[in-house]
Amino acid sequence: MPFVYIESSICGFYKIYKNLKKLMKILANDGLDQSGIDALTKKGFEVITSKVPQDFLSDFINENQIRTLLVRSATQVRKELIDACPNLEIIGRGGVGMDNIDVDYARSKNIHVINTPSASSESVAELVFAHLFSGARFLEEANRKMPLVGDTEFAALKKSYEKGIELRGKTIGIIGMGRIGQEVARIALGLGMRVIAADNNIGRASIKVKFYNNQFINVDIETEPIEGVLRHADFITLHVPAQKNGAMIGEKEFAMMKDGVAIVNCSRGGVIDEKALISALNSEKVLFAGLDVFENEPTPSKDILVHPKISLTPHTGASTLEAQDRIGLSLAEQICSILQVH
Repeated sequence: MPFVYIESSICGFYKIYKNLKKLMKILANDGLDQSGIDALTKKGFEVITSKVPQDFLSDFINENQIRTLLVRSATQVRKELIDACPNLEIIGRGGVGMDNIDVDYARSKNIHVINTPSASSESVAELVFAHLFSGARFLEEANRKMPLVGDTEFAALKKSYEKGIELRGKTIGIIGMGRIGQEVARIALGLGMRVIAADNNIGRASIKVKFYNNQFINVDIETEPIEGVLRHADFITLHVPAQKNGAMIGEKEFAMMKDGVAIVNCSRGGVIDEKALISALNSEKVLFAGLDVFENEPTPSKDILVHPKISLTPHTGASTLEAQDRIGLSLAEQICSILQVH
């Protein structure tokens, strides 16, 4: 009889535990890939993917007893929201940068703050080269003009785009040699480019370049002061956090660069002074630019949007199917680990 009692108690406890798991609600306010939703649902979580406006977010979190909030770059998780939602246990960022989250403050409140620093590196790095190839061969402007006058001014367009340049053999300067910067270096080396880099925290990066037949080479890259990168690079790409003290690249930095340099920013808006960039483009100091991020997201400057020498994407560096799959699975794994759900 006691054995039956113990067994029934264990069964009852297990049912309670299962029900508690089902009550653990997660709000993915900026969306979550189906792989992450499936992984979390399988473990008993309820995943809500409805987009809640910022002004109503705290009320929604409290009313629905949300314990985990997942965001990307759109939703702001500031001190006021954290204070208003005392039941939050985890704040997760699908991506690398966490400048839209008051990380230190959240952690001071014993809230776990997680992100996915390696899940989207390849996707962002590939977008850098999409912008570089686009600018080097005038694809951005050609794709605007061909539908309009391609049938009547074909020869003239061909003539105007005959001064394209190759990336092979050129020098790419990488500012910020974290995971994404190193992935950019890996692709650049595979293209036959010379790689130079600047990073205040990393003195040397060892880049492993893999080939389709399982062969590989290792290339060590010593970082140097940013001034050297600005002066010697044919192409410059930025992979740094949001800047607290103004733009990293402004008039002074553009003046240091080679004439005819190209620059790409797939890191954070505000890293480049956009007015200084337009001036440098108009003076032909800068041949072209590629921007995935902007000073005034989600309403970029019209001067930037209409400039013929800028290749544009709407902050889609991590927006590939493969990256979103990796991000979803990584967040699910971290949440389960923190909450000890097996």
